[in-house]
Amino acid sequence: MSLPPYRCSVKPDWIDYNGHMSEAYYVLAFGDATTAAMDALGMDESYRRSSARSLYTVEAHVRYLREASLAEELEITTVIVAAGPKKLHLAHEMRRGAELIATEEVLGLHVDQATGRTVPFPTDILGRIAGHQHGTPDWSGRSITA
Repeated sequence: MSLPPYRCSVKPDWIDYNGHMSEAYYVLAFGDATTAAMDALGMDESYRRSSARSLYTVEAHVRYLREASLAEELEITTVIVAAGPKKLHLAHEMRRGAELIATEEVLGLHVDQATGRTVPFPTDILGRIAGHQHGTPDWSGRSITA
C-alpha cells in the first residue's frame, strides 16, 4: 500500500526575489509531506499528544531540480526507504504535473519528548510501516559533489 500523496499550491509569500519558490518553502512543503506520512502511519496529532512521542528529523537532503512558480499545484509522493525499531527513512518526490521538480530524503528518529531519548515505535506503528510501500529511488543515498 502506498502512502497518500500530499498536495499544495505555491503561495505568494513563498516566492523569492528571483521570482520563483524559495528553497525554504520546498523544505516547508516536504515537512508537511512528512507530517502527512506520520499521520498515515499512526503518529498523528492525537498520538503525539497522548504519548508525548514524535518523529524528529535528524538528517535531510534536498535536491532542487526545477523552479516552481506562483499558484502552481504541487504533489509530493513518499516512500519508505528503510525502517528500524526507532528510525524511519523516507524519500519524497515533488512534482508539478508529471515533472519531477525536487526530492528530499529524511531520516527521522522516534523520540520520547519527556526524556529527549529515542524509543522503539509501538507494535501497531511498526506494523503500519511494514504494510506500506517500501522502495529506494535511484537518487536516494547520494552525497553532495562538486
